[in-house]
Amino acid sequence: MDTVYEEIAKLMVNLKPCVALTGAGISAESGIPTFRSKGGLWEKYDPMVYASAEAFREDPSKYWTIRGEFIRNYDNYQPNKAHLALAELEKMNLLRHVITQNIDGLHKKAGSRNVTEIHGSLRETYCLKCGKEFIAPHVPEGLPPYCDCGGVLKPNTVLFGEQLPQGALETAYHESSSCKLMLVIGTSAVVQPAASLPALAQQKGAKIVEVNIEGAFPGADFVIEEKAGIGLSRILKATKKIVG
Repeated sequence: MDTVYEEIAKLMVNLKPCVALTGAGISAESGIPTFRSKGGLWEKYDPMVYASAEAFREDPSKYWTIRGEFIRNYDNYQPNKAHLALAELEKMNLLRHVITQNIDGLHKKAGSRNVTEIHGSLRETYCLKCGKEFIAPHVPEGLPPYCDCGGVLKPNTVLFGEQLPQGALETAYHESSSCKLMLVIGTSAVVQPAASLPALAQQKGAKIVEVNIEGAFPGADFVIEEKAGIGLSRILKATKKIVG
């Protein structure tokens, strides 16, 4: 097994720049529910009823029912070994960028600086009327919460039926098409457009390393069927042996 991690580490050192694409699986070890796996959030709540743009316009309290607890307890959720390993790989100049589908903000909390959150972040909430920003966990009470001006508050996340931010998309495509190695971590690889990014990277000649307890990308050059924290910690350890 060590040989696999050593081989991946050598590729990361020799094939810079490297980019990571992360999904809900990387945050599961921080106690944050996944979405599409068994027991995930969308198994309990219909996303079109609780997390669509149309539903939010009609009744924003439904969205706040499933998101309010996380936002108001934001400081209780901390990065795990996987987030910290990616941040350290960035400091070692081995990882250039993190593209994440996650809205929990844990990559930035862990110290990663070059992060594109293509679905936004629950850390930031703003008033739909006056634009005032509230940073989690400091948001008013209420389902939904209201601003002093009377406007409804909405987390800065992309709801079902909304377009992804164009700038974030452009960055994601650029990083994917120009990297030499992509780490694909904890993502089901079914939600577009993020699901197409590993294939794009591979088409441009990049190596694909998947870290997932259930392999989801059939074209990966290496598949580490481990929890993200275990797999990335081992990759980090192997790279440190090479670079010193």
